[in-house]
Amino acid sequence: MKLDERKRQILKAIVNEYIETTEPVASNTIIQKYNIDCSSATARNDMVALEKEGYLEKTHTSSGRIPSNKGYKFYVDELLDDNNLNINEVKYINSKLQDTVDEMEDLTRIATSTISEVTHYTTISIEPNATNQLISEIKFVLLGSRMMMAVIITDTGVIKETIIKFDSDVSSEQIETLNALFNKKLKGKPLSIIDKPIEEFIMNEMNYKIDVIKPIIKQLNKTLKQDDRVYIQGTKQALDNPEFRENETAKKFLGLIDSKDLIFNLLDGDEDFNVYIGNEVNGLNDFSLITFKNKVGEKDLGTIGILGPTRMDYSKVISVLKYIRKELNSGRLSGKDSNSIRSRLLENKEIRLLTDGISNLSENKVEKKTKNTKGKRG
Repeated sequence: MKLDERKRQILKAIVNEYIETTEPVASNTIIQKYNIDCSSATARNDMVALEKEGYLEKTHTSSGRIPSNKGYKFYVDELLDDNNLNINEVKYINSKLQDTVDEMEDLTRIATSTISEVTHYTTISIEPNATNQLISEIKFVLLGSRMMMAVIITDTGVIKETIIKFDSDVSSEQIETLNALFNKKLKGKPLSIIDKPIEEFIMNEMNYKIDVIKPIIKQLNKTLKQDDRVYIQGTKQALDNPEFRENETAKKFLGLIDSKDLIFNLLDGDEDFNVYIGNEVNGLNDFSLITFKNKVGEKDLGTIGILGPTRMDYSKVISVLKYIRKELNSGRLSGKDSNSIRSRLLENKEIRLLTDGISNLSENKVEKKTKNTKGKRG
C-alpha cells in the first residue's frame, strides 16, 4: 500500500513522539501536538490501517501504537529530517573539530567522541582495511646493533610501526640498502603485497642471509594483520536510555559490544552510509546501527557506527553525521593534512627523506664502482 500524505504525517508523528517519550502514542496526542488536520476517529482509522500494513504495532497494555521495524525503516528512508541540529550543537561540534591533530586517524577519534557526546549513544569506529591502503613510505631506523624500528606510512595518513629484533648484528649500511630496496619495490603498492614473494625478491636482490630478511617480513606481516584500531565511546551514557532499565536488555547490549564480530562485519561494508534496523536476520534484534564511511576528500579514515536502541533518534544521529562529514570536507579545519605527519616524522634527524636515501645509495654505488675501476687500472 502506498501511503497518502496524511498517513505519512501520522506515521512520522508517532515515530517522533515515541522516540521522545518511549510511550505508546494515542490518536489524540498526534492530533493535538502535531497539528494533523483530521478528527481523532480518522486518525484512529489510519493508525489501524498502518498497523495492518505492518508500519505500527499495538502493545497489550495500551490503546496507543508504537513503530515497528518496517515503520522505522520507512521513516528513515522517506520521512526523516536530516537537518535536526540546534545552534548550540553546531557550535559544540565545530569547537571539537577545530582541535589540532597530529595524525589522520586522530580525526576519527575526535569525530567518534563528538558524535557520542551529541547523540548520547555508543559510537564505535574502526580504521580502514589496512590491506586496501597504499604504501607511501617505509622507513627502517637502526636502534641498536640487533634492533631496528620499521615505520610504514599509507596514503590515508595511517602510520604503522613495529620493532624488529635480529639474532645477529645489522649494520647501518644494510639498513640504508633495506630502505632503498623496500621503497623501490613497495612504494605505491597496497599493504597486502608484503608477503613471501617480497621476501624472495629482496633476498635475491640483496643476496642477504635469510636471518636478516625473514624477521622483517614476519614482523611487518604480524603488525598489518593485527586487529584494526578500535574506538568505543559512550557505552555508559547509552545505558541511561529507558530500554536499558531492564537488566536483560542491558546485558544484550553489552554483549553485542563485547562480541565485536557482528558489529565489525556491519561496519566493514562497502556502502558509504547505511542504517540497520534491529532484527533477527542482521542479528541486532532490539538495537539499531547507523554506519558511515569517514572520508576526507578521497582519504578513507575508516567507518563509524552509532549503536543504540531501536527507538533511536535517527533524525538527530543522521543530522550529526552529515554535518560532521560536511565540516571535515569543507577545508576550514587546520592541521589535518597527512603531509604534516610525514614532515613530523622526517624532522627527526635519524629519519631522512627516503628519496634522498635512495639517491645517496645510488651515488655511493657509483662512487664505489669508480674507485674499484681506478684500483684495477692502477
